[in-house]
Amino acid sequence: MTYKNTYMKKTTELDDYPSVKGPNLEEKLTLQEFLNSYETTGFQATNLGRAIKIVEDMIKQKSKIILVFTGNAISSGLREIITYLVKQKKVHYVITSGSGVEEDAIKSMADFKLGEFNIPGRFLFEHGVGRIGNILVPNSRYLNYERFLSPILKEFKGKTITPTQLTKKMGENLGKDSYLYWAQKNNIPVHSPTILDGSTGDLTYFFKQKNTLLVDVSEDQKKLTDELLQEEDVSAIILGGGVPKHYCLNANILREGLQRAVYLTTAQEFDGSDSGGNEEEAKTWAKLNINSKHAKVTADFTITFPILIAATFSTKNLNEARKLK
Repeated sequence: MTYKNTYMKKTTELDDYPSVKGPNLEEKLTLQEFLNSYETTGFQATNLGRAIKIVEDMIKQKSKIILVFTGNAISSGLREIITYLVKQKKVHYVITSGSGVEEDAIKSMADFKLGEFNIPGRFLFEHGVGRIGNILVPNSRYLNYERFLSPILKEFKGKTITPTQLTKKMGENLGKDSYLYWAQKNNIPVHSPTILDGSTGDLTYFFKQKNTLLVDVSEDQKKLTDELLQEEDVSAIILGGGVPKHYCLNANILREGLQRAVYLTTAQEFDGSDSGGNEEEAKTWAKLNINSKHAKVTADFTITFPILIAATFSTKNLNEARKLK
C-alpha cells in the first residue's frame, strides 16, 4: 500500500456540491448578506443557514406557524423576541411549559437579574434568591406572582378550565411587555400542557385546600388537533425539547405530520429522548411529514434564535407583503 494508491486514485470532484465559504469581511456586507453566508460556512452554521431558508419558506407559503419553547426561553432575554412575534401576529399558536407562562407574568411585575453560573447554591439560598443558569430570581418575585394569580384562581372556583383559558385570563391582566397580553389580544392560543409544573402548581395546591378546581388538558389537546386537521400547511419553530416539543409534534400525527420544522436545541439523539430526537426519527411516527423540510441546529438557542428571527421575521428585513395574515 502506498500514498499514491490511497490518495492519488481517481476521485469524484463533487461539482454539484456548494463550496465551503464564509463571509468576506474585506467587503461591506449587509446583515442579510452576512447571514446568507452561514449556509456555506459548515457545521452548525450551515444548519442555521438551512433553518433560515425553511422559515422564509414558512412565511412565503403562509403556513400556520406553531412557536414552541421551554420555560428557560422566557427566563432569558428571548422573552422580548417572543413578545414581538406574538404582538406582530407572526405566529398562530404558542406551546410552552408551566414556567414559560408564569415567568412571563412574573417579569411583567419585576425583572430578573444577570449573575454567574458558578455562584454557590448555599449563598443564594441563604439570601432568598433562586438561580436559572446565570440568571438570578429573588424569591420576592414569586410573592408578586401569588398576589397576581390568586384572584384569577378565585374567578375559576368550582369550575373546569383548560390551560388556554387560564393563559388567556392571565394575559388580560398583564401589561404590554407580556407575550400573554398580546396573545389574548390577537386571539393566539397559548397551550401549556404542563402548566402546573411550577409555581402555578404550588398556588393551585394551596387553593385546592379549601376550593375545587379542575384543569382539563385533554380539551385543549382535542381542540388543537381538530384545528390543525383543517389546515393544509402547518410548520413549527421549536426551541428546546420536553413536553412542549412532543405536544406539538403529537398534535400533528393525524394530519401525517408538519410540512416544515426547525429545531433549536442542545439535546442529542443518542439517549433516545424525545428532546434529542432528530427529524428522521419524527418521520417514523408521522410527526413530521415524510416530504417535510427541516433543520436541527445543535446549539444554545439564546444564540441561534435571535439570528433566525433577525434573518426572517424582523421588520427591517421583511416588507409588508410578507407579513402573516
